[in-house]
Amino acid sequence: VKKILWAIKMKSLLLLVLISICWADHLSDNYTLDHDRVIHIQAENGPRLLVEAEQAKVFSHRGGNVTLPCKFYRDPTAFGSGIHKIRIKWTKLTSDYLKEVDVFVSMGYHKKTYGGYQGRVFLKGGSDNDASLVITDLTLEDYGRYKCEVIEGLEDDTAVVALDLQGVVFPYFPRLGRYNLNFHEAQQACLDQDAVIASFDQLYDAWRGGLDWCNAGWLSDGSVQYPITKPREPCGGQNTVPGVRNYGFWDKDKSRYDVFCFTSNFNGRFYYLIHPTKLTYDEAVQACLNDGAQIAKVGQIFAAWKLLGYDRCDAGWLADGSVRYPISRPRRRCSPTEAAVRFVGFPDKKHKLYGVYCFRAYN
Repeated sequence: VKKILWAIKMKSLLLLVLISICWADHLSDNYTLDHDRVIHIQAENGPRLLVEAEQAKVFSHRGGNVTLPCKFYRDPTAFGSGIHKIRIKWTKLTSDYLKEVDVFVSMGYHKKTYGGYQGRVFLKGGSDNDASLVITDLTLEDYGRYKCEVIEGLEDDTAVVALDLQGVVFPYFPRLGRYNLNFHEAQQACLDQDAVIASFDQLYDAWRGGLDWCNAGWLSDGSVQYPITKPREPCGGQNTVPGVRNYGFWDKDKSRYDVFCFTSNFNGRFYYLIHPTKLTYDEAVQACLNDGAQIAKVGQIFAAWKLLGYDRCDAGWLADGSVRYPISRPRRRCSPTEAAVRFVGFPDKKHKLYGVYCFRAYN
């Protein structure tokens, strides 16, 4: 009887093992199928259009040409073989990111450019999936961030590219004196000096390059800031760390500060006019005209100094009525401690004490 019971028990145990193995195999098969099906669903619902920029930032200078990289990749199973339905749109992001400025739109054979970009932008078109934008004859206003957007049907994607310009940031205040410009007047003051109001990024780069200025000035985003490399009591405190001091955002109409301007390469010749006598301001203006040029602007003396290494120890009139001179090689009696554009001031325009710096544009 014991042998019979033992045999029955062993058969029952064997049966349970076989059932467990079969059930495990069944679960394994189902798991594999379910797993494969999940991957398939993800592929179905994944991005069908991908837009990428090979570089996050590109560099150039005023008057140059540049290509803003942008390529798109399509799922061939989701779209047809043709690409004529694809819409490519380029916009420029404003410094406060509150709005976008239209630059270029392309859809098949239809293309349109906007504003100051007309006649200066086109698609590179190096391949069927190339949405890169070429900008020619760059201006100071072209600096900034651009968005490449590709749209096909209900699918769309974007990429952002920053355009940086080689140039120089300089602080500026008018003859009226310091802290006399509201934001709009600050913008115009820079334009009058062959420059544009600087962005925070441009001021930050200038600070990293050694710019130290203790007076607060407007920036393009409407903030008021100033760069300090050598902390001292009148400039935020002697025990503070170097950096760009931020006053925050102020009323653009009522608040008054200086301004930080940005300029870049110019297409022309900047020079000190050799003249037998010193000149009044009006005589300086006329002397440049007689030489086939115009009296130079503040932005032009800074660009010549920073980008061309211009060096001259003679103080000369500039268009805004100021007197300055550029020193690239510090030396005694000129600028003994640093390379800089030295500022003499805004003298009486009737004084015959100075020469003149002229600028002749190339056609």
